Amino acid sequence: MKQGLSLRISQHLALTPQLQQSIRLLQLSTLELGQEVDQMLDDNPFLERSVVEAEREEFGLAQSDAPVSQSDRDAELAPFKVADYADSIRAKAENDAEESGWQGDPGPNWEGDGSVSLAPDDSEWGGEARAHGNNLSGDDDMDATELARNHESLQSYLHRQALALRLNSQDSAALRFLIESLNDDGYLEDDLTDLARGLAGDDAEQVEDLVHHFTVALGLLQSLEPTGVGARNLAQCLSLQLRAKQQDRAGDADPAVLAVALRICAQPMDLLARRDIKHLVPLCGASDAAVRAAITLIGRLEPKPGRRFVDVERNIVVPDVLVLKVGTGAAVKFQVRLNPEVMPRLRVHDIYANALKGHKASGSDAANVLALQQRLQEARWFIKNIQQRFDTILRVSSAIVERQKSFFVHGELAMRPLVLREIADELGLHESTISRVTTAKYMATPYGTFELKYFFGSGLGTESGGNASSTAVRALIKQFVAAESPKRPLSDNQISDMLKEQGIECARRTVAKYREGLRIAPASLRKAL
Repeated sequence: MKQGLSLRISQHLALTPQLQQSIRLLQLSTLELGQEVDQMLDDNPFLERSVVEAEREEFGLAQSDAPVSQSDRDAELAPFKVADYADSIRAKAENDAEESGWQGDPGPNWEGDGSVSLAPDDSEWGGEARAHGNNLSGDDDMDATELARNHESLQSYLHRQALALRLNSQDSAALRFLIESLNDDGYLEDDLTDLARGLAGDDAEQVEDLVHHFTVALGLLQSLEPTGVGARNLAQCLSLQLRAKQQDRAGDADPAVLAVALRICAQPMDLLARRDIKHLVPLCGASDAAVRAAITLIGRLEPKPGRRFVDVERNIVVPDVLVLKVGTGAAVKFQVRLNPEVMPRLRVHDIYANALKGHKASGSDAANVLALQQRLQEARWFIKNIQQRFDTILRVSSAIVERQKSFFVHGELAMRPLVLREIADELGLHESTISRVTTAKYMATPYGTFELKYFFGSGLGTESGGNASSTAVRALIKQFVAAESPKRPLSDNQISDMLKEQGIECARRTVAKYREGLRIAPASLRKAL
């Protein structure tokens, strides 16, 4: 084996820390970006959030604290009429709407020189972003967080009712324990013996005593509101609600129908789910009409008593992009703007940067100064990467709006087929970049707020040789189902035939897939009894 030296020229792509950060910020959602900004503000002393306070009027500052007489107040308020006040509010709202845009700077310089002097672009970025307000009426201090905190849970609601019951300490404790053991739907899934063993262990006598108290407490729990709470399964939940209707003498339910409904609940639930009237009639010993009426009555019951008490996490979707309609008729245009409320307002701390610039390090301080210079450059990179993130989102959104203009004019039935490759080729970006931009980014349109990925969809062949967007086909299926007869719902085959009449080639399996994606039940379950 012979050894030797050789010279070879090659190229390779190196992901610098700046480029890695840019890619990572691009794929973050608005919420994740806010968390990233907060983390960077805590870690980097050279980065600060700019807070611009409204300027005070110079006129009358010296008299700002002087009391105003009642006669002066009356004289000032006299010329104003209700109509004039309304006109002023309307004009202010129009002016605010015209000023809701942000104009980004042209492409920033991404080359970092490592200097510590203040760069021209170290000033505040995102300065037009306004304070995040809410649209709640009433108390100005109340926000969504406080409303969520004030939401009453099912357990709290039941505990309040339990206070009205005169129970001894043991039964009261057993009832409290069962209330806390309910799931979000209001069911008690655990066996009473298992619950008792979890508290008493292997002591058989104590387990038996606890089961006795739990049995008494369970009867009390199932008598509380909402009706059906504390049930062990769906059949018992429905039965509890039907028995409550039987005891309600003021109710409008037919006693005979209630009796049949109770017998249906005693049968296997899959028969009720399939609306298998043929098998339910002999099992319940009732007529076909009575079984149908009973199933209709059961359909009006609440299968999940705790549903309205579930404190669902309120994920308010804040759009990254706003699409505004300008003009009417053939001259209609759509302006694409970034949402100023989601753009962080950041800048480099000029005092710290100037102090570092004027500091001459020598000896042991040189390493510390070099570390601070790196943190300063990191702050600049972070600001530029965020700016590039929003610039890329704006470019991609503008291209989407241009391609899907028919959607913004006519709605989802006019959606065109669009794939990531088309936008990538138009903007000169990689397809993976477009995928990152369109994930977890939202656009507010005249038809609602949609994720950017919503505007992409595959195409289905048509008789004319063109393509129809899968999104438009889904909208057409939804329209067909909404207009169908409740007594004779459309099957997947019929919907497929109707699409073919519209010139769209869509197989039955494809119709079934789209229908399931729209959460539309099969025809057998949509049929009205």
